[in-house]
Amino acid sequence: MSTESHLRLVWIYPDLLSTYGDRGNMLILGRRADLRGLPVECVEVRSDQQLPTGGDIYLIGGGEDGPQALAAQRLATDGNLHRAVGQGAVLFAVCAGYQLMGTSFYAKGAKCPGLEILDLSSDRGPSRAVGELAGAIDPTLGLPPLSGFENHGGRTHLGPGVKPLVQVTAGVGNDGVTEGAWRGKVLGTYAHGPALARNPAIADLLLAWATGMALEPIDDRWTDRLRTERLAAVSR
Repeated sequence: MSTESHLRLVWIYPDLLSTYGDRGNMLILGRRADLRGLPVECVEVRSDQQLPTGGDIYLIGGGEDGPQALAAQRLATDGNLHRAVGQGAVLFAVCAGYQLMGTSFYAKGAKCPGLEILDLSSDRGPSRAVGELAGAIDPTLGLPPLSGFENHGGRTHLGPGVKPLVQVTAGVGNDGVTEGAWRGKVLGTYAHGPALARNPAIADLLLAWATGMALEPIDDRWTDRLRTERLAAVSR
């Protein structure tokens, strides 16, 4: 946790990248931290502001091509996301935000440089991936299956410097075989929903990474009901 003795959540560029309820990821993290008595500060940094380096968890969401390309340019110029990750901060990136963490992505038909935080690249797929997304999460992380919703036109190719987050059983994700990627304390996914509302175990993983603490369990019966329904629906 940050030196101010509270957990600092930084939502990156909500004016550019915040589709399909992705802001809910910050709300879920804040709520789950609060239920455990962890003081939380939520900071929203717009694209005309400098990103702070003192955050514990950075979150970036999905968006359309133009905002995605602009976000990549401004984050590259700013440089503070690289610094924060280098200092051990947690980063959770969704959809367009996930793509721009790689070496390159496509926006409006043009190849754009990414931030090179993760060893991956993205291009355009033969069709748009829309619908439920599910699969088994890397067993190294010790988490239950992913449940989410995807809506993207890209395909993402992983390099040897990252591990796939999920082996897909429903949906497309990266390429119809794997979904998302992770390395160290950086985790990217195509899952909306918002992702952390549908996957509270991932939220707790991010909190544990940020705090260095083993977290006490909390009552997730209602979330478990939703997850059971959605996972059952896509397995038919």
